[in-house]
Amino acid sequence: MLAAVILTGGESRRMGSPKALLPFHGHTFLEHLLEVTEHPRIGVRRVVTGASHAEIVRQVPLPSDVVVMNRSWQRGQLASIRAAIESLRSVETEGMMVALVDHPLITSAVVEALVAAFDRSPRSIVLPTWQGRRGHPVIFPARLYAELYHASDDVGARAVVWAHKNEVLEVPCDEEGVVLDIDDRATFDKLFPSA
Repeated sequence: MLAAVILTGGESRRMGSPKALLPFHGHTFLEHLLEVTEHPRIGVRRVVTGASHAEIVRQVPLPSDVVVMNRSWQRGQLASIRAAIESLRSVETEGMMVALVDHPLITSAVVEALVAAFDRSPRSIVLPTWQGRRGHPVIFPARLYAELYHASDDVGARAVVWAHKNEVLEVPCDEEGVVLDIDDRATFDKLFPSA
């Protein structure tokens, strides 16, 4: 069984409003990511909140066991990954797919391809690429949870990827969404002019 972890803990300062709640084809970014990470191999999901916790749980109906509040959200993305790992300690998982709420333009086809690659090589870090560029989401095998947990805040999860560069399995995708970071209002307006 795999876990899907969606990170929504940031302050969204450059966007001006919570990225998790931005509109996307009649849903929000968060709802879209919840939908595309529905997969038979994904048996548990976590939405890690932080700065916008109250707004997110008010607007997106989420079971209480899915929501993980990262009270150290100011420390960055890795603090949210730590919170997710802590929440998974009572659950036996083979790995976790980490999705970023500001990289929402992925499809269930990408998730399917990543899960299939992980099943072929379950000790690998599995990530998508588009035209040679690495993107998101990333599947980390459970054997690396402790290493992720203790990684430096300064470098974050990338340090674990670099430390295991020979154990990274790249999955080429034809979807640019795996590398699109929607981090500010100008980028959002360009991609969704009618939103």
